[in-house]
Amino acid sequence: DKGPAVTVDRAELLEKLMEMPNKRWKVIMEQANTNVESLVAPVTIKEIIKILKTNNKTCGAIGSIYANQLQTFFMDVLNVYKVYSERISATVAQQGPGATQLSLVRTMRSAKKEILRLLAMFIEKSGPPEADPQAVAQGFIPPVLDPILGDYQRNIANSRDPEVLTLFTTVVEKLKGHILSDVPRIMEGLFECTLQMITVNFEDYPEHRIRFFEFIRAVNLHCFQALFNIPPEHQKLVVDSVVWAMKHTERNISDTGLNILNELLQNVGKTPNIAQGFYQQYLLALIQDVFAVMTDRLHKSGFKMHATLLQYMFHLVQMNQVTVPLFDTQTAPVGQSNPVFLRDHISNLLIQSFPNLTRSQVSKFVQGMFDLKMDLPSFKTHLRDFLIELKEFSVEDNSGLFGEEDEMQKRQQAEAQEAHRFAVPGLLKPSEIVDEDL
Repeated sequence: DKGPAVTVDRAELLEKLMEMPNKRWKVIMEQANTNVESLVAPVTIKEIIKILKTNNKTCGAIGSIYANQLQTFFMDVLNVYKVYSERISATVAQQGPGATQLSLVRTMRSAKKEILRLLAMFIEKSGPPEADPQAVAQGFIPPVLDPILGDYQRNIANSRDPEVLTLFTTVVEKLKGHILSDVPRIMEGLFECTLQMITVNFEDYPEHRIRFFEFIRAVNLHCFQALFNIPPEHQKLVVDSVVWAMKHTERNISDTGLNILNELLQNVGKTPNIAQGFYQQYLLALIQDVFAVMTDRLHKSGFKMHATLLQYMFHLVQMNQVTVPLFDTQTAPVGQSNPVFLRDHISNLLIQSFPNLTRSQVSKFVQGMFDLKMDLPSFKTHLRDFLIELKEFSVEDNSGLFGEEDEMQKRQQAEAQEAHRFAVPGLLKPSEIVDEDL
């Protein structure tokens, strides 16, 4: 006998759990209604941070039911964010960029970061029945656009928090199609201002760099259509930023750029109403950019993805899936086709870039690029042989070009050693022996 069923009111239990921090929050808000200056007192800011951290931990533990708690102070949180944003901006305007290092400004920025982390945690944990994606998209996105997105866009570079990028990456990943109509506005607030920060050089704002490309990848994966609902100049910025990422000297960013480009091309290929316009505007330049990165000795580690991208793009053209002309129809000879044009274009490009190559070497290599019978391993071998012929690679350690094969060989050796240890009695420790009868 299990006894009578017990019904638990989770919302009521949550209210009791949060009673103490909620009381303290209410007192702080009442004081702020009387005198907003009370919010910028260091002691108050630290108390707000403590309350926000408590809420963050609670949300992470209990999941979507936390929506009941957030509703009680959501607008208050956004107002606090707005007050701190305005105060930081005013201080920076008066005292210059160095003001971001002042103790009070740093404390206010810590409170802003905690708000962003709490909102990101809520979105991550949201779900039916308490926080349905559609309801969250309609109730959450519009109120945060100006206080958070507008503040990020207006601020100086040193005052922009990377947690804003993390928040909206989480929003896109979790809410997907429910926020399709909001993505252009989100991109407008994040895109250009962040790009200006990270493209000055390859070193500044490392956290912004990683978060920015995670955001682009999330939009490409979950809200792809939105990329073509933005102005054409912004579409070009998206493609340019992906190319810039794959040319980055830091491996995790260059790998992310290559993966985004691969996913972008796959999505474009599945969307006929977008594909031909995209190919006409970008395909030739993308082929050249991937070639440029592949023949750069600093990017050997990305060779597998370089090969994947080039095979996909060359075979697209060879199979006549690109129906729009990649060439200038005014100057091209009569009867010009995309495969013939691309062969000639790439051949000329390689001969100009690598004078040590003969025309016959280039012709043989380019012919192989269009060979539809080549699977990816054969295509990689073809590319690798060509790279080793280049003077730039001939005196180098080219082990990076064989990274995938080396990893497979090590894995096979490890598996063989493990199999040998299992086969020979006495080589395994007692703790490693799995008794199937237990």
